[in-house]
Amino acid sequence: MRVAKLQLNGFKRFTNTMISGLPTTARLVVLAGPNGVGKSSLFDGFRTWQTAHGVSSSIGWDESYGLKVGTPAISWPNHIQLDFHEGEPTDTLAQQRSVYIRTAFRNEADFNISTFSRLPSPLAAPRVGRLVDADISVSENYQRMVMLTLDSVFDSVVPDSTSKGELRDRLIGSVATALRQVFPDLELTGVGAIGAGSEQQGSFYFRKGASDGFLYKNLSAGEKATFDLLLDIVVKREYFNDTIWCIDEPEVHLNTRVQATLLQVILELLPDSCQLWLASHSIGFMKAAWDLAQADPSKVVFIDLDGHNFDESVVVEPVVADRAFWARTLDVALGDLATLLAPSEVVLCEGRPPSNERDTTAEFDAACYRRIFATTHPNVDFLSVGNSADVSTDRLEVGRAIQTITTGTKITRVRDRDDLNADEVQQLQRDNVRVLSRRHIEAFLLDDEVLRKLCEQLENPGAIDDVLAIKRRAIAEAPSRGIDEDNMKKFAGGIYVELRKRLAIRGGGSTWQAFAKTTLAPLITPELAVFAELERDIFGA
Repeated sequence: MRVAKLQLNGFKRFTNTMISGLPTTARLVVLAGPNGVGKSSLFDGFRTWQTAHGVSSSIGWDESYGLKVGTPAISWPNHIQLDFHEGEPTDTLAQQRSVYIRTAFRNEADFNISTFSRLPSPLAAPRVGRLVDADISVSENYQRMVMLTLDSVFDSVVPDSTSKGELRDRLIGSVATALRQVFPDLELTGVGAIGAGSEQQGSFYFRKGASDGFLYKNLSAGEKATFDLLLDIVVKREYFNDTIWCIDEPEVHLNTRVQATLLQVILELLPDSCQLWLASHSIGFMKAAWDLAQADPSKVVFIDLDGHNFDESVVVEPVVADRAFWARTLDVALGDLATLLAPSEVVLCEGRPPSNERDTTAEFDAACYRRIFATTHPNVDFLSVGNSADVSTDRLEVGRAIQTITTGTKITRVRDRDDLNADEVQQLQRDNVRVLSRRHIEAFLLDDEVLRKLCEQLENPGAIDDVLAIKRRAIAEAPSRGIDEDNMKKFAGGIYVELRKRLAIRGGGSTWQAFAKTTLAPLITPELAVFAELERDIFGA
């Protein structure tokens, strides 16, 4: 099912509000905005509409909860109008499965089931009637999974040759796979206390590292929150397979990195005929939704509830996730931290950008600059964006992207001098590109001051003359190898090999780049003339 329009009249905090313009292609709808704008109340509207259509006799209209104070009382089914692209469901089954809701209060710290009884269908008995209700589901879903497995034993469709392992996979396989996608080191291994006299507890069992067979109650809060959502979807998706799924604050207890993966897994688990609505002010879920929108804009919709006066008649339509939207999102999620975490200045420099998170050989220049200026310029970050031409033109538009997301960040471009003549340097400076006074950063890293300090740090001052001689010899031999004398990048590796031998360096790094980043760069400190020269090149006089 896909929502086309939602109208709320005198309901909760809405006087007369219409959510419209939702495309039939939308698979994910994200409700954005700060606390108190009405994200959860929209989900209350879904539940009220469903209840008004007779889904459950146990849930009725609570005027003290649903009626907006100060608005006239009307027949409670008239408070909510919900239109679907497929048309209004008419039969009882379609109405029952039209909406499924998880509230923000999803916390079941521990359980131990000792007796089993058949539970009513979740279609006929919604677990929560309001978004303020506690949403306890893990123990219920434990019982449902066990009963479904027992049913399959006596199901004529299941072959008698079905193995114990196959039955176990039917019980926990999908949940275990989904959980492993979010937490690769956490494995759901089974359920306990199914048979009479079992010594196990009636709960879920897990494996993590060397710990095997520990109980659900020992999971972390974030692991429990994730397991709860995934388990509930796996169990309920067969019932609610043409449904508007609503999850309020899915980020509860979860760090930002986990949120993105969890959203992907949830969408994979839900049937294609379902539409997922999330109420969130979390950067993790917002960014993950934005990434999905970049891949297919037709499938993701953002509804921003911020900035509207819901005491008046309001029409809210999907928004484009532009700079203004992200500025509001960051402000909601981080508050004052949004400006605290943003660097005051970003320096774009040479060096290969990383291809992935584990690309340790990339960003050589940026890594060195960060170490050198970490103390004196703590609010500055450095990014390697490519070769000298990439820096000069900002070909990758990194600077523009940063300023789009983070207002007020200064962008500085710094490139190596290389073989530039004076006229070329002046032209680049007119184009607001700073140029190093030396050929490249290696010339600073291998400065005589730095090498002297290296010997002193290693408590080997007697080796200073030999170390400087190693550098002079490499420079003198460079022309015979077709290398310019000042092109230290070409022979820095050879110098490192000789330094390692002369100074008996152990654990300095397997490459010149590793040695330079971790050992030499930290030696360039404010008391050195080479530091002052490099600082002047990058930040000006």
